[in-house]
Amino acid sequence: MSHKIQAIRGMNDVLPAQAPPWQYVFAVAAEVFAAYGYREMRLPVVERTDLFKRAVGEVTDVVEKEMYTFEDRGHEQISLRPELTAGVIRAAIEHGLLHHQQQRIWCSGPVFRYEKPQAERYRQFHQLDVEALGIASPDIDVEIIAVAAALLRRLSVSGFELQINSLGTPPSRAAYRTALVEYLQKYQSALDEDSLRRLATNPLRVLDSKVPATREIVAGAPRLVDFFDDVSRAHFDTVQRGLGDLGIGFVINERLVRGLDYYAHTVFEWTTNQLGAQNAICAGGRYDGLAAQLGGPPTPGIGFAVGIERLIALMAQQQVVVPDGAPHAYFCHFGALAEAAAPKLAEAARAALPRLRLLLNAGGGGLKAQLKRADASGARYALILGDDESASGHIQVKSLRGEGEPYNCPWAELPAQLARLVGI
Repeated sequence: MSHKIQAIRGMNDVLPAQAPPWQYVFAVAAEVFAAYGYREMRLPVVERTDLFKRAVGEVTDVVEKEMYTFEDRGHEQISLRPELTAGVIRAAIEHGLLHHQQQRIWCSGPVFRYEKPQAERYRQFHQLDVEALGIASPDIDVEIIAVAAALLRRLSVSGFELQINSLGTPPSRAAYRTALVEYLQKYQSALDEDSLRRLATNPLRVLDSKVPATREIVAGAPRLVDFFDDVSRAHFDTVQRGLGDLGIGFVINERLVRGLDYYAHTVFEWTTNQLGAQNAICAGGRYDGLAAQLGGPPTPGIGFAVGIERLIALMAQQQVVVPDGAPHAYFCHFGALAEAAAPKLAEAARAALPRLRLLLNAGGGGLKAQLKRADASGARYALILGDDESASGHIQVKSLRGEGEPYNCPWAELPAQLARLVGI
C-alpha cells in the first residue's frame, strides 16, 4: 500500500478559509510602505550558497545547521534563502542601485530554515522585509522604526515593547569585543556549549544567551556603551530624540546585539509576551558593512524583518477583525433563458464594478440547492434569475443576512444597486 502524501514537516498549507488575514496583512503593508516611499522588489527564492556564507557567516547556526543547501544539475551549490536582506543587497549590487543613490525597498515571501518546528516557528515561514540603502545619518534609523510602528498600528495589534540598542562604530565595537572576550575567557568553564562556540566566533552573541548560568556571568560583563566614541554616542542620542519626537516609546536593552561584523549603530526589536518563548515579532538594525562585504561599493544600510506567521497569530489572539474575503453576492440561475443570460450579466457587473466579488453558480442545481450554496459562501446577497425574470429583463435581489425584503431590479440598474448595497 502506498503511503499517504502529506506536506513536509514544518511547511504548512494556508487553506482558503485561512487566507484572509494573509491577504489583509500584505494589503496593509503595501499601503504603509508606499506611504513612506518604499518600493517593492521581488527576489528569487534560491540563491548561490556563497551569498549567505558571506552575508550571514559560515560559522553561524543558520549556515552550518539550518540552511537547505544542495547541488544543482550544473554542479553549483545553491540554497533556499534563510533570510531576505542578503538577496536585497545582492540584487542592488548586481543592478547598479547603490552608486551615489538612495534606495527605499521592501520585499516579502517565504524563507527556509531547518529548525525544530514549534509554535509559530516553521521550516518554511514568511517575512516582510524593509530596507533603506545609501543613507548614513540617524534620521533614517528613526524612519525605519517609524515604518514598523505604523505597520503594527495599522494592523491594530498591541502589547509590544520596542527595545533598542547601539553597537557603535566599528572601531568602538572592536575595542569592546576585545574587552568582552577577555572577561568571558575567565568564565569558560561555566559557559554553556553554544556560548563557548560563540566566544570564538561571534562573542557579542553571548550577551543574549537565554541560559540562566550564562546570563549571570553576562550580568557582570563590560558595557558596550562605556566604549562608545563621540560619533557612536551622537548617533544613538539622535535616534532616541527622534523616536521621542514621534511619540514612539522604547526601552534601551544593552544586551540586544547583532553578532556579525557588518552591523553598526542602531539595532532594535519589537517584542511581545503573548506568543510564548518566541517573543520577537520584528527585528532590525543598521548594517553599514554588508554591501562591501558582498563585493559592492561601501554603502550604509538599515532594515527590519517581520515574521508574518507570528503577526497573524497575534492578530488572531487579539481578535483583530479582518475582511473575510467572502463574495458580495452569489448569482443563482435556472432555466434555459437564465443560463444563457447569467454569465453575460455577471461579466457586465464585474466590468462595471472592478471591486465587486460576484460568485456565479456552476454545476446546475435547483433554486433551493443554489441558495444553500450561496449561504455557505458567506455572500450577503443572492441574485436570482429564472426564465420569467429573464423574459422581463429583471433579476431578484435577496438579502441572505436579513437586510431587507427581496425586490426585482432591472438588468441595466444591477451594477448601481450592487454598488449601493455592498458599499463599493
